Order: sequence, then structure tokens, then C-alpha cells
Amino acid sequence: MSHEPVDIVFAGQRLRLLPSGAIYHANSQTLWVADVHLGKAATYRRLGQPVPKGTTTENLRRLSDDLARHEVSHLVVLGDFLHGPQVQQAPSTLMAIKAWRQAHARCQITLIRGNHDHRAGDPPEDFEINVVNQPHITAGLAGWHDIETSQVTKGQGVLFGHTHPVVVLRGGAREQLRLPCFVVSASTLNLPAYGAFTGGHQHRPRAGETIYVLADQAVIRLPTPSST
Repeated sequence: MSHEPVDIVFAGQRLRLLPSGAIYHANSQTLWVADVHLGKAATYRRLGQPVPKGTTTENLRRLSDDLARHEVSHLVVLGDFLHGPQVQQAPSTLMAIKAWRQAHARCQITLIRGNHDHRAGDPPEDFEINVVNQPHITAGLAGWHDIETSQVTKGQGVLFGHTHPVVVLRGGAREQLRLPCFVVSASTLNLPAYGAFTGGHQHRPRAGETIYVLADQAVIRLPTPSST
């Protein structure tokens, strides 16, 4: 299976955008992900909704693949690690997450609380996840879950999630594709949702932004729209 990341320089740091939706910083051996939403499908099933099984297993497998493919000593989750409070009453989901954590016990994990984390509650203590409020600085970059433009400190690079950005590409015969994407500006970098079964919100590119879509296990830079 192909795996084609893209390297960029953002806020003075060389970062690698991964096809999974993660970001890797080799110098600090840090991996950032956003909006994993573990247990979302289980939550919907507990509410009687007919949704697919196996999404937590798939999300954890993808995380394991990213950790194995790169030298990662620190995983930073930019919010929404667990989907909701129902996950805390889902033994099979918690057992799967705990087993995954034990398999990666040497990796430090930091969770920056997002809106779903506030509702779900912090992960169990034996998961050994350091839980903090936003913002949290790692490798000189400020990690947030959700941020307003007015909160960006001049000269500081910000990584954030929350919006689950996707772009819509249109072709002939009324064809269209919705693809998750990284949205990069001079001072902010919005990550796509990492978790499966998370959905997305259409992002309309603005002046000064560069869009990198995730497609066919590759990260692809979209052409910058003409200003004319």
C-alpha cells in the first residue's frame, strides 16, 4: 500500500503531514493527531442507531501503524480522544483502548481536552495519559483543540483540530468528492479528524491558505486558486 506524506516548513519547524491525518515532527519525535473520537460508533449503538462496528479497532490500528512507521516518543492528541460519557460504560471499548495503551507503554501521551473530552470525562488513570487544558506547547508549537483567530499569538505556530475540515472537489457529470484536508496558513495549521466515522465540515479556502487533501493513502497539495 502506498504511503506518501508531504514535508512542509511551518512556524520555523519541519513537519511531515501524514496520509492518516497525523503530523510528525522528527526533531522532537512528536506525533500530533486530532479528533480521534474513540467509541463513537459504540455510543451510537447504545442509543439504538444502526452503525458499523470495528471503528475503534480501526482507529487504534492506524495509530499503531503511525507509531511503528516513525520514531515517536510523544503522542499529542489535540482534543476529542473519547467521544462521549457512554464510552466510560462500554467495557469492550475500554479494554481495547487499554490493551493498545499497554502495547505502546513507552510512548508518552498528552491529551489536550476538547469539547467531547469535557463531556466524556478524562480517560481512566491506568491509561497513563497526561490530560491538560489548551493551549499546550510541544516542540515550540501551541496545541489547541478549538481556537479563534483573535487568540493566535503573533509569531507562534498553532496546531488545532475540532472543525474536521474537508474540501469538496467537483468534476464533470455533477461528480464531487469530499476529502479530509490539512488547512495551513502562516500561523495556524488545522488538522483533519483522525478517527473513522467522524464526518467532516466543508472548508472553503481563504486567501493565504494552502490545502493538502488526503486521498489514496497520499497527501496532495491543491493548486492555489487564482486571484483573478
